[in-house]
Amino acid sequence: MKIAMCSPEMVPFAKTGGLGDVVGALPRALRSLGADVFVMIPGYTSIDRSEFRVGRIGKLPVPVGRTVVEAVLKECFAVPDVPVLLLEGGDYFSREGLYGDEHGDYPDNAERFAFLARGFLETLKLLDFAPDIVHCHDWQTGLVPVYLRTLYSHDPFFSPIRSLFTVHNLAYQGLFPPETLEQVGLDSSLFTPDQLEFWGKMSFMKGGLVFSDKISTVSPTYAREIQTLEAGCGLDGVLSARRQDLEGILNGIDPLEWNPTTDRALKQQYDRRATRGKLANKVALQRKTRLKVDESVPLIGLISRLVEQKGIDLIAHAADDLLGKRDVQLVILGTGDPRYHKLLEGLAKKYRKRLSLNIRFDLTLARQIYGGSDFFLMPSRFEPCGLGQMISFRYGTIPIVRRTGGFVDTIVDYNQATGEGNGFVFEAYTPAALLSAIDRALEAYGDKRKWRSLVQRVMALDFSWNASARNYLALYESLTKVAQPQPVA
Repeated sequence: MKIAMCSPEMVPFAKTGGLGDVVGALPRALRSLGADVFVMIPGYTSIDRSEFRVGRIGKLPVPVGRTVVEAVLKECFAVPDVPVLLLEGGDYFSREGLYGDEHGDYPDNAERFAFLARGFLETLKLLDFAPDIVHCHDWQTGLVPVYLRTLYSHDPFFSPIRSLFTVHNLAYQGLFPPETLEQVGLDSSLFTPDQLEFWGKMSFMKGGLVFSDKISTVSPTYAREIQTLEAGCGLDGVLSARRQDLEGILNGIDPLEWNPTTDRALKQQYDRRATRGKLANKVALQRKTRLKVDESVPLIGLISRLVEQKGIDLIAHAADDLLGKRDVQLVILGTGDPRYHKLLEGLAKKYRKRLSLNIRFDLTLARQIYGGSDFFLMPSRFEPCGLGQMISFRYGTIPIVRRTGGFVDTIVDYNQATGEGNGFVFEAYTPAALLSAIDRALEAYGDKRKWRSLVQRVMALDFSWNASARNYLALYESLTKVAQPQPVA
């Protein structure tokens, strides 16, 4: 099975969220199962060429609308057994941010990611690599299936290729003015409600959903949720119409990457048979984040983009009750919306002995939060999959989550009487519901025997990519049996 992936992000090169983690891990898991995989990502300036071994393959002309951009194709050898191609050209990716800066999204994002899509397809032909499947990730690659069904539909090289489009977060859709179609080389006849038009704009996300042979998303529950009015972001009708072609496959994590027995960021490594080492990490985290050093105080960690989706407003509204009336500590790490930065900064000043706020990206501190916290808080409005809860399990840190998306597929609400379950779940998006779940968690924490058993049990859970990669291979195999779609234009 030959697979070519196209993605705007991939760890360790470029990441803003879980998409980068997935594309960094899934190809390796597929290779271990015998698949032939390569990945193309933009050659962002922010990728440190001195850190990764990069070799030049050559140049190729890439059409973008009515112009032709001379692209430079490079190969990076940082990911074992997975060829990674970097696409450079013009000044599309020679900027500090991936999608924008402090002023907002880059105004030429449509052209930038049309260049990526065309460059990806032109590279397949240049290298004479005819994959069985092209696997595209999120709106930035949504034009790949569109181009396959339109501009490349009469080229026999591409005829046997089938496309899979994976939705990592439906809320980000790549919306642009109608004239964008011409700028990216597409005919205006495609600007219709059953193709690329979305409420008067052109939608890259809709292009991927409509023109791909099959669609996947990152958890079974999210696949069901996005077919509803509440979670469909205006595309629920499109997804419902294609429900037979839609599959939810749970993301995984790399158990070698997230391993408390080998993690050098930790003060002390530990495993499920000797969890005492976790207390040493708790004390070290309290010291580092300038919280009162006290092993007995329940410590809650939160690592997140500080945006509305992640429930930051819920935490803010519950803060006075949580930090003013309960004996807990809270460590927050992340960046995001400036209004949430300001809101949390105010709370950090008010509760400086109980709340440590760290507005930055810091992988070392993130690992120390996973290793040193007792609980991991994820009160999201919606969550397509979530990786934080899977990582927290590895470190024996118990998640507190809202019942949505991938949390439904990974977390069973803890029952204090029976000791069954692996986390604490609340339903309503309200401060009262959040606080109730935290109170149940604190009650469980007080029963040291049962708590130790819970920690040891969740550390043994397997959320590696093994099962998920097999599910993707089965989906790829089903795609090879799909009849050749009719050209659109």
